[in-house]
Amino acid sequence: MKLGPISASLIGVLAVLVGPDHLPIGEQPVMVGKASADDGTKAGRAPSMPVARDPAAAVAEEYEAARRTGTREAFELFIARHGDDPLADQARAELKRLPR
Repeated sequence: MKLGPISASLIGVLAVLVGPDHLPIGEQPVMVGKASADDGTKAGRAPSMPVARDPAAAVAEEYEAARRTGTREAFELFIARHGDDPLADQARAELKRLPR
């Protein structure tokens, strides 16, 4: 079987369309998408990591929460978590004032 010029052309076109560089209809190469993001519209950015909280502020907030709760369990939990913190001494003093 001999291929005519039209058959050979069709096979060539199909090979180009099905080749590894083929993008689905409507998609553009990556660089074209990035270039069109520079047209003044806001480009979608990857989410960034939030700024780390100050550990001392987090401990102080936890102490205030224990104080607002006012239970032995809350103060004991705070002391167990932050026994070396200066606020642990205040929690121990609060704990002594609570009735058993």
